Amino acid sequence: MHSFSLLLAGAFAVQPILALPGSVTHVSDISKRSVDTFLASESPIALANLLCNIGSAGACASGAGSGLVMASPSKTSPDYFYTWTRDSALTFKCIVDTFINSYSATLQVEIENYIIAQAKLQTVSNPSGSFSDGSGLGEPKFNADGTAFTGSWGRPRRDGPALRATALIAYSRWLIANGYTSTASSLVWPVIQNDLSYVTQYWSQTGYDLWEEVGGGYSFFTVAAQHRARVERAALATQLGKTCSNCLTQAPQVLCLLQNFWNSGGYVVSNTNSGRTGKDANSILGSIHTFDPSAACDASTFQPCSDRALANHKSVVDSFRSIYTINSGIAAGVAVAVGRYAEDSYYGGNPWYLNTLAAAELLYDALIQWNNIGSITITSVSLAFWKDLYSSAAVGTYASSTSTYTTLYNAVKTYADGFVTNAATYTPSAGNLSEQYSRSTGAPLSAADLTWSYAALLTVAARRAGVVPASWGESGGNSVPSTCSTSTVSGTYSTASVSTFPANQTPVTGVVTTTASGSTGTATTTTGTSSATSTASSCTLATSVAVTFDEIVTTTYGQTIKIVGSDSILGSWNTGSGTSLSASGYTSSNHLWAGTISFPAGEVIQYKYINVASDGTVTWEADPNHTYTVPATCATAVTVSNTWQ
Repeated sequence: MHSFSLLLAGAFAVQPILALPGSVTHVSDISKRSVDTFLASESPIALANLLCNIGSAGACASGAGSGLVMASPSKTSPDYFYTWTRDSALTFKCIVDTFINSYSATLQVEIENYIIAQAKLQTVSNPSGSFSDGSGLGEPKFNADGTAFTGSWGRPRRDGPALRATALIAYSRWLIANGYTSTASSLVWPVIQNDLSYVTQYWSQTGYDLWEEVGGGYSFFTVAAQHRARVERAALATQLGKTCSNCLTQAPQVLCLLQNFWNSGGYVVSNTNSGRTGKDANSILGSIHTFDPSAACDASTFQPCSDRALANHKSVVDSFRSIYTINSGIAAGVAVAVGRYAEDSYYGGNPWYLNTLAAAELLYDALIQWNNIGSITITSVSLAFWKDLYSSAAVGTYASSTSTYTTLYNAVKTYADGFVTNAATYTPSAGNLSEQYSRSTGAPLSAADLTWSYAALLTVAARRAGVVPASWGESGGNSVPSTCSTSTVSGTYSTASVSTFPANQTPVTGVVTTTASGSTGTATTTTGTSSATSTASSCTLATSVAVTFDEIVTTTYGQTIKIVGSDSILGSWNTGSGTSLSASGYTSSNHLWAGTISFPAGEVIQYKYINVASDGTVTWEADPNHTYTVPATCATAVTVSNTWQ
């Protein structure tokens, strides 16, 4: 088996939902509809199939222990019916972020089961070592029942503990923000502490790469994950009143090691001691999993909008242009299928769904960062990337108010959508995602229903919709020291005693209103929640929620504003079946159109507003679609506010 990908951490009780800024000029509706329709239909399939692969309730994971993620239901050719520490961590990072975005009692149970399972796995002796000195935490995978896998494998792998800590830190912050600090401190922190003791002790030791094929070297993905985890742990320790004496001193040294992967040729050498060119999707995955929406375009942490990340994106993607038949004839600057690395021979060396989607995700991340920063900077390092998309691109900084910014921004958006379209083109009609698709025909190959593939789909859909995680503190951890060291500190390891979680740990008492601003307007979610005290049991989760859509748009007499969307309730994108809004609240100073529609709790919808003239002419608002997750809480009514885009 060759690894996994997902969403980044949310640091607070409410994960921000920021609409990804749409193209300033209207792009092809045909292309947009294709991507929008694919993501709208595939996202619920991906989430359902991802959960299906988790024991013990998942129907696709029969025989797996509670809280254990199976990489795939496939048991032969290849056999992926195991639980990988890294894959599980990235899967649950996705689940935690989804949970933070919209409370779900079902997902919370899955998260709690995962924490309980990981506390047990940490103590299992295995070929990588034991728990007493922490070495066993570097074991890549375990049997489906949680026992040690003793067969031959590429071990140790040093990314798993850092990634698991990041997932649990995100959930801990939600607990703290909602009044459950004692749960975070007594039940979750001990698991985190073991994982980060491992990072403290073993970060400078070599191991196997992301794909479990090359040993005796360092992996860009691993080191990036370790740096992030060190920075996050320091902040959480402060919140919980815990000690973390080496966090702030060691994190800069890990970041210093990360700089060694940058090659003067303008790309990341993803693995040391590999004997390859080093151009590997490992590096793109590393950037998206350390994406911080509040960060500047920092090259030291390889943020998606940085010149290094963009130059590397070009190098990695271009390495696949000429070697895959399905990429034949596609020009530079146009999306193609992306594999692991050009020298790959596993199952014939093919594109992977998760890597093609990761190429899109990095660009969506960059769009979010540029929108937050208010400008795009082209340097000599990133110029070749930009030249492929816009032949007149030149070194300089372009403010968002300029036409050049608009041109550059739209070019990246179109390029990103192309990678999603590529994956969609080779996705079976039923929506099942395997590990790979043929370099010659595009037919699905290798392990069926790969959990990683589904997680990658959910991640890219969230980013394109503008759903972002909270900051992990990159701005306070991006300084590279002048003198670097690889010193380590022996960790301490203690069994985390966690077998159950307190009941009714729902969001904080009262009504939580979240308003997130973006170029497409604001989305306000009002969520009634249960008490964090003994009154919590009085809360009854809603099964249906009345969603009021408030749209600010200037209209003239005879025009009608409608809402259409992915859901059948919204007409399944059929303009004739959309729901008309009311102008009863429209005044000269408040151009409000509004309407209330009921949806099942927890449903994810994509929608747009249209202006229908008296002669039936339809005008769509600009890209992208709005995306909204109907709360699965006690709330029975919410309001979403938008402005015509």
